[in-house]
Amino acid sequence: MNCCVIGTGYVGLVTGACLAELGHTVVGADTDARKIEMLSEGHVPIYEAELESLVAGNLESGNLNFTTDIHRAVSESEFVFITVGTPSDIDGKADLTQVDEVAREIAAAIEGYKVVINKSTVPVGSTKRVQRVIEESMEEYHEFDVVSNPEFLREGTAVLDFMKPSRIVIGSDSQKAIMRMTELYRGLNAPILVTDPVSAEMIKYASNAFLASKVSFINAVANLCEAVGADVREVSLGMGYDDRIGFEFLKAGPGYGGSCFPKDCRALLAIARDHGYHFELLEGVIKVNQEQHEKMVEKVERAAGGLEGARIGVLGLAFKANTDDVRESPALYVVRQLIEKGASVTVYDPQAMDTARPELEGAGFAEDAYQAAAGAQVLVLLTEWDEFKWLDYARVMQLMDCPSIVDTRNCLDPTVLRKLGFTYEGVGR
Repeated sequence: MNCCVIGTGYVGLVTGACLAELGHTVVGADTDARKIEMLSEGHVPIYEAELESLVAGNLESGNLNFTTDIHRAVSESEFVFITVGTPSDIDGKADLTQVDEVAREIAAAIEGYKVVINKSTVPVGSTKRVQRVIEESMEEYHEFDVVSNPEFLREGTAVLDFMKPSRIVIGSDSQKAIMRMTELYRGLNAPILVTDPVSAEMIKYASNAFLASKVSFINAVANLCEAVGADVREVSLGMGYDDRIGFEFLKAGPGYGGSCFPKDCRALLAIARDHGYHFELLEGVIKVNQEQHEKMVEKVERAAGGLEGARIGVLGLAFKANTDDVRESPALYVVRQLIEKGASVTVYDPQAMDTARPELEGAGFAEDAYQAAAGAQVLVLLTEWDEFKWLDYARVMQLMDCPSIVDTRNCLDPTVLRKLGFTYEGVGR
């Protein structure tokens, strides 16, 4: 089947490459000519496991191509995916400017029947909105349907999540579109939930808000564990064995970040507010998350005995391991606060140095973890990269001015580090 994916960011690029891997003919379209040139040569501008090889393989097979000619890409495809950004506006609502622009471009290119698919995370009612924008922008009406088909991709495992999904959600009132979408995803072994567009849109927001709630809940429990002398790792283990709860998203840390949870929680809160519902539970989730960022700064300040003039080494800038994404990363918040409070901060991340550099004015950038530790009074682990777990900590201790570690991800073994002579502080331990 012929597919067009408009937008070549995290979601669009993974969607396009994976659809090509399923045997469909896919064109990735974007207005960024430099990005399209890179992609056409097989160079992926983001770090995502398995994605570069997937793109290269499907470019070679001819199943995947890239273009800046959105009009042609749409006209030659039956399925048109919208995967552009929907950032938060000043009120926390999703900004649909890019979605509207793409809808108008689609309208100008429709000649035969098209299935237009909202893959971007969009507010309730956006399926009807896109349909209305397309209809109003058409010079001559041609048949099309708009479908809500939310993505559930986790950065770092996005390719696996697409190819082995937990579920496929199709929101449409058109039987024709539903049948075509079902055929499109025939190669994937997953339950398909067919529902109305509004419910499909709500599924995405509700899912992310619930997962964010689990993160904030376990972080609140971690703070209580510190107060009473319990170990949150043992507590989360005991909770996770309950099948009704599960282990996922029960790891205490500096709080959630990234491109989805913060934005989607704000957007869902805005949707509730616009419809007259005071969503106090979600307000609490967001508040706990912000407070958790601040608590990490307090931990470092306590370990350093004050931040004015203190030398701090930081390991990890991405919002999670196995990605170079620093959007709303707790690590960036912590580093900025440390600098603002007078500390001299040197940072290192295996993949996110280039993406973080414009965001961290005043920070020093190390070539490796050992250089970040050199001369530091406190070493702060902020992202759970595997390589940080296996550093030579005897060497690290010799490099540091004061052997003190704040492990905000509970990645390291406190017993081993304390035997080496470190002062160790985790989260909820």
